Amino acid sequence: MTTVLTPATPLTAADRCDRCNAQAYLRVVLVSGGELLFCAHHGRKYEPELKKIAAEIQDETEKLTATPATAGEDER
Repeated sequence: MTTVLTPATPLTAADRCDRCNAQAYLRVVLVSGGELLFCAHHGRKYEPELKKIAAEIQDETEKLTATPATAGEDER
C-alpha cells in the first residue's frame, strides 16, 4: 500500500463517502481496479481491511484540522 502525499486530483466537497454520503477525505485505489471514497470516520473504521486491498490510499484528513487564513493575515 502506498499513501499518496501529493495527490494529482485533490478531493473536493462534491466527493462523497461511499458508506454514508458525508464529504470524502480518503480515496482508496483498489489493486483490482476502481476506487472507493470514505469520510474520515469510515476510513479509520475500515482501514485495516482497506490496506489489504489498496494499491494506494489518498488521505486528505489533514484538511479537517487545518486552520484557514483569515482576511488581513497575509498583509502583515
